[in-house]
Amino acid sequence: GFAEKVLRASTTCLIMADHNRYSVDARAAGRMVQVRSHAGRVVVLLDDDVVADHPRDFRRGEVIYDPWHYLPILVRKPGALRNGAPFKDWDLPPGLAAAQVKLRQYADGDRQFVKILCAVVDHGLVAAEAACAEALEAGIASGDVILAVLARQLQPPTPPSMTIPDGLRLKVEPKADCARYDSLRHAA
Repeated sequence: GFAEKVLRASTTCLIMADHNRYSVDARAAGRMVQVRSHAGRVVVLLDDDVVADHPRDFRRGEVIYDPWHYLPILVRKPGALRNGAPFKDWDLPPGLAAAQVKLRQYADGDRQFVKILCAVVDHGLVAAEAACAEALEAGIASGDVILAVLARQLQPPTPPSMTIPDGLRLKVEPKADCARYDSLRHAA
């Protein structure tokens, strides 16, 4: 059982439920959503898709953020990573947190880190953390390097080389002779 009501999500990706504000996915900003208040959870739906699922908070006046809801906004405004309210006390896994600290020394460090966070959506949190750890172990902290490590993880393993049976071996190996090609080209 749950109590359901229809609300408009604010442009700051928040909805009001039980005297508290809860974040919703950025695609629901400014749109009508269904808010279901269960005994221990608050679930928000947009067109039958779950856009937020938070543990219910029974205190009053609280704002409960899920920083992952704001990822599309970070792509446009990466500086919000340092000063935005949803990201103040973000408990990142150790590998990602270490990469974020290392990337802060660059002028575009926030933008690089946002690229890594966007890759989490496609590759998963565990793979992104492992890629960050691998890049940091190599002493190279760069968004592009970490994305390259993630892409390498998706590549299929190299197939083992085959031994060619004697019956299939060429009797006369071809020569790499460009002069022969040039002579054929001039003759034509």
